[in-house]
Amino acid sequence: MKDPSMHEKHLVKPGHKVALGGIDPAESGPYQRKRDVKEPLKACRKELIRLQELLYAEAKHSVLIVLQATDTGGKDGTIRHVMGGVNPQGCQVTPFKAPTAEELAHDYLWRIHKAIPPKRMIGIFNRSHYEDVLVVRVHNLVPPAVWSQRYEQINQFEKHLAENGVTILKFFLHISREEQKRRLQERLDDPNKHWKFSVGDLKERGLWDEYMQAYEDMLNLTSSKWAPWYVIPADREWYRNLAVASIIIETLRGFDMQYPAPAESLDGIVIPD
Repeated sequence: MKDPSMHEKHLVKPGHKVALGGIDPAESGPYQRKRDVKEPLKACRKELIRLQELLYAEAKHSVLIVLQATDTGGKDGTIRHVMGGVNPQGCQVTPFKAPTAEELAHDYLWRIHKAIPPKRMIGIFNRSHYEDVLVVRVHNLVPPAVWSQRYEQINQFEKHLAENGVTILKFFLHISREEQKRRLQERLDDPNKHWKFSVGDLKERGLWDEYMQAYEDMLNLTSSKWAPWYVIPADREWYRNLAVASIIIETLRGFDMQYPAPAESLDGIVIPD
């Protein structure tokens, strides 16, 4: 039997229910060790550089990559390792932290819409509009009657983007509770990583079960054909990187992009000495 593509393997099929407890965060497919993905990942990076140049030159598409995860889930690492080789001229990263006073004075999607990438660009959201059905829900920042309406609002917002040329890929980086503890301890033990450690992360860790339920609902209620979710096993960073890169590449190849013709004929042109 043919091994399914990364797209097929990790896709949350619209209309189907996913249970995070049934997905192994340490899964790594046919790969057993980091060195097993060295060459595939190298090939992915080379192909991604090629495809991004095409995307930028053709200027017909924009791509939005949404990364969501628990604390220490690997959002920064994914950006660094997967997108590290692409031309920064064609890529923009937007981190979404607690909203500012100005942002709170608008609807919750206002700050998101402003950051949507234009044509020819790849935009990456480090956290996103989904915080408004995650942390807002878990911490009871608004009543259930408010956040429960946001799933369909987000679906319609993303459909509007898709109908206007934005291709949306959403990745939930799925780590285990044990792996999160290991990563937090690593930050605590290494003085060079103390700047990454926040005592507040321990409070959030205490709400693990509540967050897992919120993530499950997010995945099940907002994975659509126009903006699909992928659950990426992320305990092993090297497999996470390969899976995310492979899905992005599959998507870009599907555009069947071509370099644009020159604005005028180049026949007979001679570069002067």
